[in-house]
Amino acid sequence: MITVFGSINMDLVAISDRLPKPGETVTGKTFSTAAGGKGANQALAARRAGATVKMAGAVGDDAFSAPALTLLRDARADLSLVKTVAVPTGTAVILIGEGGENMISVIPAANGEVSEADADRAVSEMAEGDILMLQFEVPSDAIEAALEAAKARRVTTIINTAPLTSDAQRLSRLADVVISNETEFELLIGKDRLSADEREKELAALHDKTGQTLIVTLGAEGVVAIRKGKLVKAKGLKIEPVDTVGAGDTFCGYLAASLDAGLDFEAALRRAAVAGSLACTRSGAQPSIPVASEVDARALHC
Repeated sequence: MITVFGSINMDLVAISDRLPKPGETVTGKTFSTAAGGKGANQALAARRAGATVKMAGAVGDDAFSAPALTLLRDARADLSLVKTVAVPTGTAVILIGEGGENMISVIPAANGEVSEADADRAVSEMAEGDILMLQFEVPSDAIEAALEAAKARRVTTIINTAPLTSDAQRLSRLADVVISNETEFELLIGKDRLSADEREKELAALHDKTGQTLIVTLGAEGVVAIRKGKLVKAKGLKIEPVDTVGAGDTFCGYLAASLDAGLDFEAALRRAAVAGSLACTRSGAQPSIPVASEVDARALHC
């Protein structure tokens, strides 16, 4: 079983021919709203991948709270650990331009009310061998409490270092599995503009130091990871991206679900990479998440 401890948002999405430069106004093409939040996105991805999933987090007492949970509810995710608080539901304002590139501003609101007590409650319902998945859109104190409680119960922890906060480097060291994109990884280790060879050497060095499973997503170039001393790579699909907003969360959810189902690490990595690619072919963070049958059919031919 997988418990996702993280954010729940409503996404406000505007699409234009290109992203504006600082101080510039551009004319948009379309506007839509969709359920989002990195926690909820990853929970839905894991559920669509076939896992049993609990979502732990918070929504507000406003009009966005119900639609923010609609797709999770429709997917029959367990929402018993989602609390309602007397502030607005979290929102994300998303601008999408040419090639699916995006800019995002996140307003935490209810997500900022997620507490250490919520972390303790969520982990107390987990058993040894379960998977706890986290990100950095809820308070750091709550993330740390969840990681520490999970360690005590021998729960496997997966943390996605997005969005990268000042506490990400310290807290990511407490997890069993760390997932970063290439920019986040460079910020975590304090080095930038790494070549592919340099990145692999840095991965190996950090792995030797921490023993953690480390995963770096590389967009169109796929993913590189290291686990138990072995470097592993996986490719996604060759696609024409429409919207890349949900790709990373889809990857994370599918990876967790695949490991939870008992797939070996290389197969889980490949399945997650294919799922992330497919998410780029549709708009919206949650609506874009593919179902398992679609992912598995494509993964067989990779």
